Amino acid sequence: MSTDTKHGAGSHGAPHGLHRFLLIGKKKIFSYHLALYNVEAHAFQAIVTLSLADAVREAYLADLEKNKDKRVFYSLFSPDNFPLTDLKRGKTFKVQLERVIVKPDGSREFQKMLNGQPTEASCSPEDVRYFRKLGGLKYPAHLTYLLFGEDDEVHIAHQLAKKPNWDEVITLAEPRGIDPSFLSKVPDITVEAIEDPHGVVTESPLKKGQRYEAKINGVGTSIKFRAGRQGWWNHTSLNS
Repeated sequence: MSTDTKHGAGSHGAPHGLHRFLLIGKKKIFSYHLALYNVEAHAFQAIVTLSLADAVREAYLADLEKNKDKRVFYSLFSPDNFPLTDLKRGKTFKVQLERVIVKPDGSREFQKMLNGQPTEASCSPEDVRYFRKLGGLKYPAHLTYLLFGEDDEVHIAHQLAKKPNWDEVITLAEPRGIDPSFLSKVPDITVEAIEDPHGVVTESPLKKGQRYEAKINGVGTSIKFRAGRQGWWNHTSLNS
């Protein structure tokens, strides 16, 4: 979720906000915008690759290794107030690394790492892998995710269609049949064995360690994978 927001008229009327980005991956670190359906500044599903300071990369990877078997997520919070659409033109902005602890009741605690020291992150237009304003997308018939990653490190993010919904990112284990050229295009994949619940669920329909088959862009090309580590989950503030 992209909390701690402040709103104002941005350039060309675009709303400003204080954004959060999930960190996912090890070899190639992706940043996934934490969306909110009902806050205009954050009503975007976006996947970017940010250039990060070495201290941020090293702290994130070391802490992730310690917590790889726990329900711990990682995010970047930006104290800079800007329209998210700025990313599509290239952007440099301040970020603070956070450890996100999931409590037994499902609530989240955002803990500042590196003593809360801000560093700079940047992206070029080419680093914006996926960017879509929420709305206008009906619930799919079957479970649908966005496919992204690089080389043998592959992730999926639940497609944010109609609200209410849930948001999650999962790293795949043993991905098979994935042409590397698909990853840069961030296609959708459909798990036809599971119907979309058309609303909010409180836990992932994909169970860690289980095998699944999905079709890319709903056509004949099939991939297989095991569901691996969950790197983000939100079914609460996403919809409120």
